[in-house]
Amino acid sequence: MLSTQLDTLRALLSHALQPILAGTDLQPTLVLEKPKQAEHGDIACTVALQIAKPLKQNPRLVAEQLIQHLLAQPDSAALIASAEIAGPGFINLRLTPAAKQQVVQAILLQGNEFGRSTAGQAQKVMVEFVSANPTGPLHVGHGRQAALGDALCNLIAANGYTPWREFYYNDAGNQIHNLAISVQCRAKGLTPESADWPADGYRGDYITEIAQDFLAQKTVQADDRSFTANGNPEDLDNIRQFAVAYLRHEQDLDLQAFGVQFDHYYLESSLYTEGKVEQAVQALIDAGKTFEQEGALWLRTTDYGDDKDRVMRKSEGGYTYFVPDVAYHINKWQRGFVKVINVQGTDHAGTIARVRAGLQAANVGIPQGFPDYILHSMVKVMRNGEEVKISKRAGSYVTVRDLIEWVGRDAVRFFLVSRKADSEFVFDIDLALSQSEDNPVFYVQYAHARICSVFEKAAQEGHALDTQADLAPLTSEREYALMAKLAAYPKLLQDAFNDLAPHSVAYYLKDLAAELHSYYNAERVLVDDTALRQARLALLAATRQVLKNGLAILGVSAPERMERVA
Repeated sequence: MLSTQLDTLRALLSHALQPILAGTDLQPTLVLEKPKQAEHGDIACTVALQIAKPLKQNPRLVAEQLIQHLLAQPDSAALIASAEIAGPGFINLRLTPAAKQQVVQAILLQGNEFGRSTAGQAQKVMVEFVSANPTGPLHVGHGRQAALGDALCNLIAANGYTPWREFYYNDAGNQIHNLAISVQCRAKGLTPESADWPADGYRGDYITEIAQDFLAQKTVQADDRSFTANGNPEDLDNIRQFAVAYLRHEQDLDLQAFGVQFDHYYLESSLYTEGKVEQAVQALIDAGKTFEQEGALWLRTTDYGDDKDRVMRKSEGGYTYFVPDVAYHINKWQRGFVKVINVQGTDHAGTIARVRAGLQAANVGIPQGFPDYILHSMVKVMRNGEEVKISKRAGSYVTVRDLIEWVGRDAVRFFLVSRKADSEFVFDIDLALSQSEDNPVFYVQYAHARICSVFEKAAQEGHALDTQADLAPLTSEREYALMAKLAAYPKLLQDAFNDLAPHSVAYYLKDLAAELHSYYNAERVLVDDTALRQARLALLAATRQVLKNGLAILGVSAPERMERVA
């Protein structure tokens, strides 16, 4: 049901309630829901059950009065075909054919804007995602983050907010040191098989490539920064800076291949060089939320629901992992982002409580529950019935670029967002390459292409789409089901954003494709009856538009031609 129709129905119900509630101070909430069973109608309302007890009346009698007042209003005839009482006092409403058909014209009129709203009033929302250490190519877990984060940003925009995509580079710490040592060893001619190879060194072929380019004194560009190697294998600091810049550039190429662009790249190292970590620590000390014990500085995170207090500065020196995270999120807040969503792996679950505790303890005005999180499980890649674990270039894992080269960007993006984020996901290469109903991205894209083929044939027969066609002939059960699914799209976008659940868009698209395929297989579109043909072409055009809009949310293309191999 369209939002405008829901607004009208709520207004009609509110007016119908006035004589029933006269003399009382009751202000019931009008909840309108789609019944779980189609035979119960199009809209269910429970308001009679809400007000019956305080009115000391039988809820079925209240429902009967409400229906009488509702249907007596002149404006109700265009929207409500019938109303009936079910069970103890539920009111089930059935919409008129014209009301059900209205969605088709709305979609044809609004086009790419159908389903979008201005509710967010352009408020900025930051989504931090991918945020990979610059120590190697992006792996499939980063790919899942990229798919989830980018789709979420598209949902944010669809709900009238302004998304801000941010990538946090962990360019400080032991992993970066291990990267530099690994490149240095390669530059000196050592191999991973050498006795002197560091135990925690990186072994992928990309380490050799970095070392070769370092010795050749190459220049690499990462974002708006460039760095030139000096070629001296003894200069570990120069190697570190070159290796980080090199891998940031490589990750940029991975993201470009994936179709993801960021608004900003934030360097962890800048938190130290600009004094933001020290400022955050001092704020916590000044707030009286720290204590020293056995030479270490601790934060009283138990004051904020954590199961134990946490070390901030180790006795041997250096800050623990969550301290720069606290500084970083204070910086996000200070930049004006009052809503922030982090997309991270489930292995980060343990840091959420301590980061939020640190933000509360710093006493800088940040509300509880800041930031929001989407935690995702890792991805297992299967091919020919066996798990694929190793990429030659990466050395120990499958990369995003591997997946894109194997199955294409559309399949990778759709697959990686097609399950609830925290559920385990198996990426089946063979399934992603198949042209069958079991392949969800093919199934949805084929629905779009199938409609395009109908219009191509219609053009050949001299039939053009009439966007103002009379929709009255659309009265079959399959047509009503398809229109109902189309009408659900705007609320789907709203719910997917509110629940931080981009996977629900993929679910919806599969359901919509199923309705389309079912309808296409049961009904002819290019019939001789001109009025029926034009109405059905309009319905298919609307369905094509919503398929395209939904795929765009996921960053997936809507092809006009696809060959299906039996």
